[in-house]
Amino acid sequence: MSLDVSKTGLLGEAHDVQHRTVALRRDLHRHPEIGLNLPHARDVVLAALSDLPLQVHLGRSTSSVVAVLDGGRPGPTVLLRGDMDALPLHEDTGLAFASTVPGAMHACGHDTHVAMLASAARILAGRRDELAGRVLFMFQPGEEGWHGARYMIDEGLLDRTGPAGRPEVAYALHISATLPAGEIHVRPGPLMAAADVIKVTVTGRGGHASAPHDALDPVPAAAAMVGALQTMITRRLDAHQPAVLTVAHIRAGTTNNIIPETAFLEGTLRSLSPQTRERAHEEIRRICTHTALAHGCTAEVEIEVGYPVTVNTGPAVSTLTDVCAALLGRDRVVTMPTPIMGAEDFSYVLEKVPGAMAFLGGCPPGTDPATAPPNHSNRVVFDEAAMATGVAVYAALALDALR
Repeated sequence: MSLDVSKTGLLGEAHDVQHRTVALRRDLHRHPEIGLNLPHARDVVLAALSDLPLQVHLGRSTSSVVAVLDGGRPGPTVLLRGDMDALPLHEDTGLAFASTVPGAMHACGHDTHVAMLASAARILAGRRDELAGRVLFMFQPGEEGWHGARYMIDEGLLDRTGPAGRPEVAYALHISATLPAGEIHVRPGPLMAAADVIKVTVTGRGGHASAPHDALDPVPAAAAMVGALQTMITRRLDAHQPAVLTVAHIRAGTTNNIIPETAFLEGTLRSLSPQTRERAHEEIRRICTHTALAHGCTAEVEIEVGYPVTVNTGPAVSTLTDVCAALLGRDRVVTMPTPIMGAEDFSYVLEKVPGAMAFLGGCPPGTDPATAPPNHSNRVVFDEAAMATGVAVYAALALDALR
């Protein structure tokens, strides 16, 4: 049975610290950092936590921060995560606190995640005596393709409080500019896709563009691969196991009258099951190799394995749904009908620990969620008022797990 969080006053406490949440978020937003080394974000987090009764551990290979809050009584460990890194993007929002770093922007809301988690740590520290167990706060760099969660796990994240203190449940929130502000969207099972990078180099024989018969043109071979790969998705993979393959980058040649020696394709594969992922890898290699041969060329196929599928466990989703319904009202908790094909490296944590990730609506006031600039847009804006909801949800999930 879940804690009756509706009577805990957590939303009120979240609004009481909203000024701290906003200030921290705006500091991070002005100073975005990319990748695994985020010294400013690390220092901002450390400053925000400095007056709280936490055991703080810094990453060795990255700028990660792990903070542990021990409760007043023995009990399990719950993990709460916030990612810290930004994207290589020029900001065009016009916000007063817009990025001051050329070519970098917090376009995915990770600045809000950090701020929400730090404020949740403050609220939970004030309720330390109510906790039977401990909270592990995971401030993670390198989510945007850098495998930051995997680095943290390899450095002992899950054993930070000893073998007996390994987390029993893990939660993460991800803000979305295209969902109504303050709503929580979640589903059991696959939530987000596995993501792999496909790189294909087609090699032929260069020559004069007026005499293609004297050359082996790699461009038609590369073009044929694009169509063949899409046909593979619909004809070789189970339609009940979704996959998306997009060729997003093609490069060949230098000018109009030279047949190049090579052509290059690059794209992404998204899948929702290990079986579909493995089958797609086999088909991609087969199709590209033999399509090249059919044109007299050769193909070198490289598949960079990325994040695994993000899988929410049913009990954790049920708990999150009940806690959020009690805290926010049942109408503000939405069960997603389908996964989304984006990828997320919280998947590494969920491979080790039962848990759930949920989306927090952050569409700005007066904006239609259907037309709002989405995450990863150079114009994306998030409703800062929604952060109070996220703070309260994080705190409520921990209190429920450690009641």
